[in-house]
Amino acid sequence: MNTRFYNAKILCLKDDAARAYEIVEGELWVRGDTIAYIGDGTGAADEPPVWDREIDASGKLLVSGFKNAHTHTAMTFLRSYADDLPLQSWLNEQVFPREGQLTEDDVYWLNILGIMEYLTSGITSNFDMYFFPPMNAKATVDTGYRTVQTSGLNNYGGTVELLEENYHIVNEMSDRTSFLVGFHAEYTTSMELMQGVAALAHKLKSPLFVHNAETKLEVEECKGRYGKTPTQLTEELGMYEYGGGGYHCVWFEDADFEIFKKRGLTAVTNPASNLKLASGIAPINRFLNDGISVAIGTDGPASNNCLDMFREMFLTTGLAKVKECDAAVVGANEVFYMATTAGARAMGLGDCDDLAVGKKADIAVIDLMQPNMQPENNLVKNLVYSGSKQNVAMTMVNGRILYENGKFDIGFDPKEIYAKANAIIGRMK
Repeated sequence: MNTRFYNAKILCLKDDAARAYEIVEGELWVRGDTIAYIGDGTGAADEPPVWDREIDASGKLLVSGFKNAHTHTAMTFLRSYADDLPLQSWLNEQVFPREGQLTEDDVYWLNILGIMEYLTSGITSNFDMYFFPPMNAKATVDTGYRTVQTSGLNNYGGTVELLEENYHIVNEMSDRTSFLVGFHAEYTTSMELMQGVAALAHKLKSPLFVHNAETKLEVEECKGRYGKTPTQLTEELGMYEYGGGGYHCVWFEDADFEIFKKRGLTAVTNPASNLKLASGIAPINRFLNDGISVAIGTDGPASNNCLDMFREMFLTTGLAKVKECDAAVVGANEVFYMATTAGARAMGLGDCDDLAVGKKADIAVIDLMQPNMQPENNLVKNLVYSGSKQNVAMTMVNGRILYENGKFDIGFDPKEIYAKANAIIGRMK
């Protein structure tokens, strides 16, 4: 489709290094899946395209779609099911036993439910770790969404051979599905499996991602087993030759920061999940001061329980300020960059990291004509400090409008998806 947005405010990254943004007032044109023009509309083309749709974006702000850089989407079935427990009890007593009952068909429907929620928050892609990656990818393809996946391989299921098979299946399925090497965590994975994953990352020349230093206990027990932190162990195993990163990264030591900086790794912070599971507050300011990239994820809907990038952005900056006792650290521009550009690049989506000509048309349209977005003193700060899901008027992925004014265009009836999710958890023991 060819879509013209006019009378719009368009938020573009002006200076990558400085995290500086500018507002362009005028038009944004989408041709197929790509942004073809941003400007005031004059002299854009000798013969403007024939539009399938022209959208008056008066009172609206177009922003690069948010990138949810750590998710377990199909855990929607456990939303509000196993709360108010510490991480290990939550996982071992509630989550793992019920995840073991999931079928491939279940994962398909539960992913669609999660995708719907992402769209309501202006999230245009997610970085997922869960069972049955081909079914996850099928849900992505069928809804028109964009998903990057990594493996949750651990001692309870999966093999390195299956990981490699899924890597090829998902990467070849669609230009909106991709797969990077990974495994669940050191504390759930044998040395033999970790060595196999490291070898596969080398073979495929793939970045590698893993849950890392989420809790203090995790780090202490890893040091008890191997005399090293999870970051030091995975580095020693040669896992980061082609980059990658870690999820959570709360309990880091000096040597861990040095490894992340040396390897150009990304720390993906998950503030709401870390708060709810009492895991701790990630050292975001230290990461930034050390030149380490930071992205933002919601984690799964069983530990969050809300897949809302606005809440994550506010918590990322708010918790960093409290941790440092300094209101000046980790400002709004930096946090918005984490939620968009940094996340996209960590996920290998360099063509989705900003609103610019030639980039993919992954766009969130923000309604400024609501009390929480007025006055317009600073629109980036409005987004991070006062914005909410209620401001998302539209979400476009790959040039296709999937969500608009509370309604979905993903090929499924929402009531059917809700019924499927309730039936799945309803049969669990």
